[in-house]
Amino acid sequence: MIEIENLSFRYREGADLVLRNVSLTVPTGQFVGVTGAAGSGKSTLTYAINGIVPHCYPGDFYGSVKIDGRDTADTSLTDLSRLVGSVCQDIDSQMVSSVVEDEMLFGLENFGFPKDEIAGRVAQALADMGISDLRDRTIASLSGGQKQKVAVAAILALGPAVLVLDEPTAELDPASSKGVFDLLARYARTHGTTVVVVEQKIALLSAYADRILIVKDGGILLDGAPAEVLEHADDLRASGINCPRATSLGNRLRERGLYTGPVCRNVEDAVAAVEGAIA
Repeated sequence: MIEIENLSFRYREGADLVLRNVSLTVPTGQFVGVTGAAGSGKSTLTYAINGIVPHCYPGDFYGSVKIDGRDTADTSLTDLSRLVGSVCQDIDSQMVSSVVEDEMLFGLENFGFPKDEIAGRVAQALADMGISDLRDRTIASLSGGQKQKVAVAAILALGPAVLVLDEPTAELDPASSKGVFDLLARYARTHGTTVVVVEQKIALLSAYADRILIVKDGGILLDGAPAEVLEHADDLRASGINCPRATSLGNRLRERGLYTGPVCRNVEDAVAAVEGAIA
């Protein structure tokens, strides 16, 4: 679904490359988590996937990015936005209407979806996000988590093949963050949608993503299943990424020869590791 080959990019006003020789293939339906320190290039990578780079942010663009076989540099942003749905970090800046239902209708009507399809798409997207009860609410009356779900639902109503989210839980509490990821993971499994999520909370990514990319200095430092990536705790720390506490505990037990099991990704794993160490 996503094919990136030797991608490098420098913003027009910048002196240095923000992305450096990135090559990446993402199959249809995969849930990919992307993380890295501030300024590592992870957001620019998502801009390259949804076409914002180079269509909206011009600069020096090398290599190629293809979405479902279409080269993003040669495809209009309008056509790309039918393939790739995007949810930005600043949700308020993405909202264009004052009522939830109108927000849902905006994209559908602008893309010219048949009128007899629109009502069903709105209802289904709201149901997929578990927010059917918010349909008649004003945007201003919603919590941060509810706004996040509305923004995602408005994109899902368009039926994109790829969903790109840039730090969707940045302003959410742990419970709301988990709720958003629960919904995303369930939707991806049900509809076969390819999901790319930039997220600082690596514990969330390790719990939900099929694959994690660690971006450093504009390149891909690590790429693999969550357990594989978390094995490189030293590299993660050196890149400004804090491992989940459960992972750090399991790794310390392993260093002391007290644990030989798989990488600990959550509290349950850590409890099992400690129980085994003291048995």
